[in-house]
Amino acid sequence: MIVSQYDYLIVGAGISSAVFAHEAAKVRKTCLVIDRRPHIAGNVYCEDIEGINVHKYGAHIFHTSIRRVWDYVNQFAEFNNYVNSPVAVYKDELYNLPFNMNTFSKMWPEVRTPEQAKAKIAAQVAEAGIGEPSNLEEQALSLVGRDVYEKLIKGYTEKQWGRDCKDLPASIIKRLPCRFRYDNNYFNDRWQGIPMGGYTKMVEAMFGDTPIKLNTEYREFIAQNPDVADRIIYCGPIDEFYDYQLGRLEYRSLRFESEILDEENHQGNAVVNYTEREVPYTRIIEHKHFEYGTQPKTVITREYPADWKPGDEPYYPINDERNSSLYAQYVELASKEGKVVFAGRLGGYKYYDMDKAIDAAFDLVEAELGVTIA
Repeated sequence: MIVSQYDYLIVGAGISSAVFAHEAAKVRKTCLVIDRRPHIAGNVYCEDIEGINVHKYGAHIFHTSIRRVWDYVNQFAEFNNYVNSPVAVYKDELYNLPFNMNTFSKMWPEVRTPEQAKAKIAAQVAEAGIGEPSNLEEQALSLVGRDVYEKLIKGYTEKQWGRDCKDLPASIIKRLPCRFRYDNNYFNDRWQGIPMGGYTKMVEAMFGDTPIKLNTEYREFIAQNPDVADRIIYCGPIDEFYDYQLGRLEYRSLRFESEILDEENHQGNAVVNYTEREVPYTRIIEHKHFEYGTQPKTVITREYPADWKPGDEPYYPINDERNSSLYAQYVELASKEGKVVFAGRLGGYKYYDMDKAIDAAFDLVEAELGVTIA
């Protein structure tokens, strides 16, 4: 039994919770954090393997154009100057991502200038002759033409979603950015990097002295401690909170296979995508390159998209009509809660980049604590 009484019980020990706990402590509000996992930091958790910070739940590269977010995280970690520049493998061909002049000049050896690249894409779009796209394949062909679609979009997307591009809605890709510069920087954000020492260390600094109970299920805990806190910040799945009484929200999941290799440098880049449908994984991450590691060994992780089922880790919400409608019904239920506030990616059934998750946590801090983070 928990004897102490807290101002807030925070369910989930991820980055959104860490922001709230840190700000609550500054205004002398007490918090208790619980998490079902055996570690803090949620999906940005890093594990030290062979002296390498291994991103256990997929690659996380911090990038933002929100100054207050960048200033905030730099209180807790020093960031290096890592720039995300993935490489795509299609059969025996290598391409730079995002789609830029390096990509186009490799795909079409006669193309050297932006005007030539634009003309090539325009000719293939015209050849496709698509009016109003009715599915993802038609949408992609109408945006970038057949070569880019066939080699760099089709197989990767079908693996990611577990279905044929013709069976996916056109709305999934409203646009496909083409950068007509020789520039492999994946993000356009002003600030980008990896916290030196890993994300776990950064989140630990954010939590500070806030008490945390790991390996703790909310439902069991609250049954034993119903009056543990005046208010609850719930960062778990909103449908699970209501025992799925209206139905389950759906997700896509991921499966990871990691191995230690007795070599210094396996693939020469942190992120290498595999765009053929026949290759079962979507990418290989070589973690040491995020922090310019020089360790004698390396750790790689193959990332496999997976169908989600209850009990699996939910990664990507499927924001189609059915799930969006169901989520709206859960929001209606939540509006009647007196002491529970739903937050984070699972509470909000929304995919967040890290900076957007932190910015949303700032809004929560202002609403709950009356504190504005400039």
